[in-house]
This record gives sequence, structure tokens and C-alpha cells, in this order.
Amino acid sequence: MEITSTTNNLVKEVAKLAQKKYRNESNLFLIEGQKAIEEAFLLNIEFENVFVLKEKAANYSQFKNIILTNEAVLKKISTTESAPEIIAVAKQIKFETKDIISKDKIVLLENIKDSGNLGTIFRTCTALGVEGIILAGDTVDVYNPKTIRSAVGNLFKIPFVSIKNITNLKQIFPSHEILATVVPQKDTHSVIGLNIPQKSIIMFGSEATGLSPEAINLADKKITIPISNKVESLNLSTAVTICIWELFK
Repeated sequence: MEITSTTNNLVKEVAKLAQKKYRNESNLFLIEGQKAIEEAFLLNIEFENVFVLKEKAANYSQFKNIILTNEAVLKKISTTESAPEIIAVAKQIKFETKDIISKDKIVLLENIKDSGNLGTIFRTCTALGVEGIILAGDTVDVYNPKTIRSAVGNLFKIPFVSIKNITNLKQIFPSHEILATVVPQKDTHSVIGLNIPQKSIIMFGSEATGLSPEAINLADKKITIPISNKVESLNLSTAVTICIWELFK
């Protein structure tokens, strides 16, 4: 199949996937670039269509549902300034709580607004052995194109679930110790050298506001990263990296 017109109906529908509304309605999302698409393919992510620059088609014979196209169409459906030579329309994966309830090392992210940060955190969690991720509250859409790019092919290597209300977290995960990352206080523990149970959930909030009072009240223990008083705070993805490295090693 070949499509070369930017006014083609399928092209216009695919371009809409840059918006969360249409991703939710269709249960589809975009994966842009060779590395991310090949990683998704190896993880058995199902592709509905794969748009490939016609002159590069021989490099992608392993994919089904190939649509040969040109730079104009790729630019139309891409969410980056420089469109890649391959863009896949993929079906969203749906994990359930049962997929992570028995996991030991879990990270909870509450009200995370930065899609780039979220993707970087997925990449870090994959690298450092996290076994499950909980997206709580008003966290950015995991299928946001920037999140997909920032995860660099690592988005689907860890099961993740979304929950709006965390008040029943202890009931869902009764065997896990829940740790809240907070600014230093009298009752906080430094993450440096801290021993935690094998089954633990580490909670992180947004850079702007941190964890909600509801999340902090759920915690069995409050933890913090000791930093110089010359710096007010750390980037979220940096804080996640330090905590996971220290506590889940």
C-alpha cells in the first residue's frame, strides 16, 4: 500500500493521535523512529500500520501492514520537528493491578506533569530493576509522544497501571512497605544506607508540589535525599534514580 497525499483520510486520522483525546478514543498511539519501533516489535506490541519512507522500505521488511510514503506525509503525522523515516501506529497495552501485585520493587508516581520526565523515569526504572509502576492521580498520559521518545524503547518492559485514588493503596498492596519521598523533616530517613523490606513501594510526587498529603499519610516511612543547602531541590528523574539505586540495589 502506498499513500503520498497529506489529505488522505487515514493520514488525517493518524495525525490526530498527537492528541490525548484521540489516543483514548482509539486506544492507539504513535511510535516514532527506528529504535523505538524495533524495541516495541520485540516486545510484541501490535502495530496497526507502519508508515515508511518509500526509498527506505527495504530496511523494514520484518514489519507487516507497511504503508509506503513520502517525507510530506511523515512530517504531517510526526510530532517532532524532523520527521523520522518510520512511524508506527500501535495498539495500547492494558496492564491490570494483578500484573504487579506480586512484584517486589514498585515505584508510584503521583501527579507527574512533565511527559519527558515520565519517559526518562520509565527508562531508569527498567535499567535499575524496578518491577512495576503505578501512575496515580493526574499524571501525564503515558502514551504522550514525548513520553514515548524519552523512554527510548523502554516503556513496555515494566508493567504499569493507573489509579485515580490512592486511599486504598494499603488494601491493594498489604504486603508492601510504603515509602514517601519528602523534603527533610524531623521524622524523615535518609535514603543513603537505608535498608527497606524486599516488598516496597516508593512514592514520588511532582517537582512543583511533591506528594499529596493523602499519599504522605499512607506512608509507613518518610524518606529524603540529603542535598546541599545551596540547591533547593533535584530534578524528579534524578531523585528517582538516586532513590532506586540506593534502596532497590
